[in-house]
Formats: sequence, structure tokens, C-alpha cells
Amino acid sequence: MSIFGSRKSHMVTAENALPGRQTEMRVPARHEVLGTTLTPPYPAGTEVAEFAMGCFWGAEKTYWLTPGVVSTAVGYEGGFTPNPTYEEVCSGLTGHAETVRVVFSPAKVSYPELLRIFWESHNPTQGMRQGNDIGTQYRSAIFYHSPEQKAAAEESRAAYQKRLTDAGYGEITTEIVPATEFYFAEAYHQQYLSDAKNPHGYCPDHGTGVSCPVGVVKASD
Repeated sequence: MSIFGSRKSHMVTAENALPGRQTEMRVPARHEVLGTTLTPPYPAGTEVAEFAMGCFWGAEKTYWLTPGVVSTAVGYEGGFTPNPTYEEVCSGLTGHAETVRVVFSPAKVSYPELLRIFWESHNPTQGMRQGNDIGTQYRSAIFYHSPEQKAAAEESRAAYQKRLTDAGYGEITTEIVPATEFYFAEAYHQQYLSDAKNPHGYCPDHGTGVSCPVGVVKASD
């Protein structure tokens, strides 16, 4: 998906970021696959988790297929530019990462289980890239929404780092940072790999049956 801009691999500063706009992105009211609401307010008893793990198309599909997930959406987080467009994010001048928002029922799927899926669905050791996709938008990140999510994320990172080290991989570069403003991506990106939109769509490492390098390191190993 790195087809716009210079694919910069260094974070832009707030002073040099694009100015953006006040107008919010218009997105569909309902999830293309699950039929649930795409935007807040979400059903009572649900919680929100947000992950950046490279191309957000396949990352979103991985999560909407997970039992207990109520809704998913893709967007931009962790940067400086308000309400950015996809082209702006791809330029490397917004600071945002491609992010999937996961709305889940903790009574049906736990946050640690969502973390397991996160670690095992991409390579978290590559810095500002994911496979052939290069740039700050493809960095690995966990945006936590509570102290409990932060603690669980840090604990899981330590556990997976041990497994990766034992398997001969390098250091995890995943950011674990507080959630900031989540800006919804354009409507055509939402549920991009759904049967209605792109039933034969492809995104490296996610939702395609292609194993990513770190995928060999499972929680049960």
C-alpha cells in the first residue's frame, strides 16, 4: 500500500506536520460484515482496543473474524495532523500509523487474547516498516485505553520478546503508548477485504493465509 509520497521512515515533528482540517471523515454507519455500528457510541459492556500492525486492511479482517469482537474500523492514530487523508498519511508528514480499532465484549474475548492475535499476526521487530511496506505509517504500536490495558500489553511484550529472542529474532520495536485521537479512514478502506468490496483482495502478512516471519512464534511454543 506504499504508493503515495516518499515513504519516509523517520517520524515527522509536530512543527513540520501537515496542518490537516477540522472536517471529520465521513464513514458508513454500519460495519459491512458485522452489521454493527462503526462509530461511537458502542454497545453497553463493550471496550475499545487499538492496534497498529502494518497494512490495516488485513489487520481489520483478522479481528472482525475473531469471536467476541463486536465491531472494527480502520483509521489513523499516533500522529499530529487532524483528520488526515490517506494520501497525507502515506506522505510521512502526519506522523500517524495505520490503526485498527477493535470494539469487543470482554465477557466473550479477553484483551490478552486480542494481544496474542496482535503479536502473532505481524512482525513487531521491523521498526518503521512491515515487510515491503516502508514508512512510519506501518510501524507497530499498541494504543492503550486504560492502566489495565497498558499492564497487559507490557506483560505480553515481555513474554513475546523472550520467545522471539529464543527463536533468533531481534528486539521488538512496538510502541506501547496511550491512545490518542483516532481518525477514521476513508469509507473505501473500511472493511476493505470484505466479500462485498474485495473478496479476492490481498494485503501482505494479514488475512491472506500468508504466514509472516514472527507467526512461527506462538503463545503455546
